Amino acid sequence: MTGATDSVRVVVVWVPDFPVLACGAQDGVPVAVVHRGAVVACSASARAAGVRRHMRLPTAQARCPGLRVVERDLAAEVRLFEQVVHRVEAEVVPRLEVIRPGLLAAPARGAARYWGGEPQLSARLVGTVAELGLPARAGIADSTFVAALAARRGDGVVVPADGDAAFLSPYPVGVLGVPRLAELLKQLGIRTVGDFARLPAGRVAERLGTEGIGAHRVARGGSARPVSVRTAVQDHTVQRLFEAAEEQLDAVVFVALALADELHERLAAAGVVCGRVEAAVETADGRILTRIFRHEGRLSSRAVAERVRGVLAAWSETGLLDAGDGEPGIRRLTLRPDGIAPDTGSQGAFDGERDTPVEVERAAARVQAVLGHRAVARIVEAGGRGPGDRIRLVPVGDIPDDGAGASGGTWQGLLPAPHPAAVYPVRRPARLTGADGAPVGVAGRLELSAEPAFLSVDRRRPAGVNGWAGPWPVLERWWARDGGRRIARMQVTTDDGHAWLLLVDRSRWWVEAHYG
Repeated sequence: MTGATDSVRVVVVWVPDFPVLACGAQDGVPVAVVHRGAVVACSASARAAGVRRHMRLPTAQARCPGLRVVERDLAAEVRLFEQVVHRVEAEVVPRLEVIRPGLLAAPARGAARYWGGEPQLSARLVGTVAELGLPARAGIADSTFVAALAARRGDGVVVPADGDAAFLSPYPVGVLGVPRLAELLKQLGIRTVGDFARLPAGRVAERLGTEGIGAHRVARGGSARPVSVRTAVQDHTVQRLFEAAEEQLDAVVFVALALADELHERLAAAGVVCGRVEAAVETADGRILTRIFRHEGRLSSRAVAERVRGVLAAWSETGLLDAGDGEPGIRRLTLRPDGIAPDTGSQGAFDGERDTPVEVERAAARVQAVLGHRAVARIVEAGGRGPGDRIRLVPVGDIPDDGAGASGGTWQGLLPAPHPAAVYPVRRPARLTGADGAPVGVAGRLELSAEPAFLSVDRRRPAGVNGWAGPWPVLERWWARDGGRRIARMQVTTDDGHAWLLLVDRSRWWVEAHYG
């Protein structure tokens, strides 16, 4: 753990229910802001009636018949929050990072010294936002995640240096944001973050895989990813100087897209990723306006350009781009990456090549913009025993949370090669019978009750079995209170030219995968 004198301190400012405020909702009116049929934010009166985030709209309306439903307007949120960002930058902290509209973070150490301490900095930030008519809370800690939790706990909460783990300790494991892991930990009797943090890291990597590794690191006061470090070896900044000052914002956004492409190419060629991107605009009259976006390898070129568009629109509406008596327009646009770290976990394209072709990235960005971020994904190798456990889908633009032991190590019951060509997301029912038509069973010592003779998949006409291998035992979740689950797998080939991976669970046969 980093010593208190060297620890990085972060302050987070949170405006509760910001999407609701951005849509102009009135006090006391139950409002739900929705996106793709689900609630993304709701007012206090809606929550009092039982409405919750992530709830499907019909359920929310059933709980609150008088609910006012508003479709989310992200552009409006960006414009409103830009007023907050501009005021905070001008009056409290000179550099900050917009995590999302309604939530910002900034380095706290220097600002705290200037304002007389961390509590004073927190109070100053809350007061500055309140002057704009918006409620706000602030929290300070060693990490952005814990500082955000501190802000949600109450106004002005300051977590002591090196105290993130202790602060997180009493929280339920669900706060780590991994629902499946939280449910498993509860079944094991591990209900708090502190209980989880006390588990040996090696055991967590061995038993809980990639999700467990990242969550365990956070529980112990660290970050889900290695800390980003600056590098002075190479400058990856990209910029464009306009021959004549550009007054059309759409033209500047088009240049931002090209610069983002160039930036990503430079980072990929150097084998690094960035945690943040600073967009800087130099106006024709010599002023420089900047904004920092969180990146972490997730944003496509189009997403970076869209963030530039939103900020430029906000600056234009608030008059920041007005030149007064000077020359109008934008002279220079710069994208500067910050928080450079080695790219140790990303897969550059669908086929595993490092460099993602521009046309692939743009096509993926278009589909993601229409269907959602997770609509376009790539396959990443992971750890596990079964074929479905050894791969996972990661949205294009995301960096997998890889960790030691995730895809390597020893997995008892690991399925031997060759690997299946197709893994079914839902197991298909099967019937494996002997020559007499009786179902084939697997005894406790992995002895078959009869030699397999026929296989029927999805209740179709049985095909003759001409070869089989196994069974191989797997004992899953042996530590669970309910005794875990004991299964066995077999490879079976049939006369119609198919090869199947079968699984027997509680005396029932299923098809898990297909070899061809």
